[in-house]
Amino acid sequence: MQTFIEFLKAVLYGIVEGITEWLPVSSTGHLILLEELLPMNISPEFWEMFLVVVQLGAILAVVILFWNKIFPFSFKKGTPFFRRDVWFLWFKIVVACLPGVIYAFVLDDIIGDVLYNYITVAVMLILVGIVFILVENHMQKKQLAGHRPKVTSSAMITFMQAFLIGLFQLIAAALPGTSRSGATIIGGLLIGLSRTAAAEFTFFLAIPVMAGESLLKILKFGFDFSSSELLILITGTAVSFLVSIIVIRFLMDYIKKRDFKAFAWYRIVLGLIVLLYFIFRNIVIMG
Repeated sequence: MQTFIEFLKAVLYGIVEGITEWLPVSSTGHLILLEELLPMNISPEFWEMFLVVVQLGAILAVVILFWNKIFPFSFKKGTPFFRRDVWFLWFKIVVACLPGVIYAFVLDDIIGDVLYNYITVAVMLILVGIVFILVENHMQKKQLAGHRPKVTSSAMITFMQAFLIGLFQLIAAALPGTSRSGATIIGGLLIGLSRTAAAEFTFFLAIPVMAGESLLKILKFGFDFSSSELLILITGTAVSFLVSIIVIRFLMDYIKKRDFKAFAWYRIVLGLIVLLYFIFRNIVIMG
């Protein structure tokens, strides 16, 4: 019975991960709140690993949906075996990853222990929501003035733009609640990318980043899973994959006609809820 309950929790966590990993609303903020309301009966070490490895399902969804854009080889007759444009795209992704790699090896443990708390998450949910609104208002003014984004696809992104987007991703790595997709999309919009190009590059950039994080967490935890732990991990990852397929398709269609303001207001409301909930809970505990 207990195993079945944990299985259902893994399904719920997979759903939340699949939705919030790609929408610019912060998966960390949602998972912290969900953990508070519905904690899983697992060891702290496995929980820390689960939160990261469950992202593998979301990564697989990106790989499948964008396979034709990211696979660097061609087996079609009459076409070069090495797809030059795709190789350049991957080089840009590597460049965008460099700031994150430096952070992971130098500052992650130091900053992560200090800033990974509900106050940081709530504040960043609210602040990034406000920034989204300001950026979208700025873009709308430029569009009314006749200006259109010059970079309309991920293939058009320059190496310098890729590096700058990587710096914005660093903000999300250091400040939980920012949202990796939210930070990189905002960065992309500010440096002249269209919503579609910014979202696409965000998806592609997540592949090596999230795969690397998952591999490190698995190696740190080890492969000595119990049967219930393995069931929880596989379930959460599989559900995350299926939900991510739906969410990514939804987002790509959504941004063709609409802006990100709806997500911005959602972030602000969620941030206030998280902040008020934990403040009220602490008052009750202290009282």
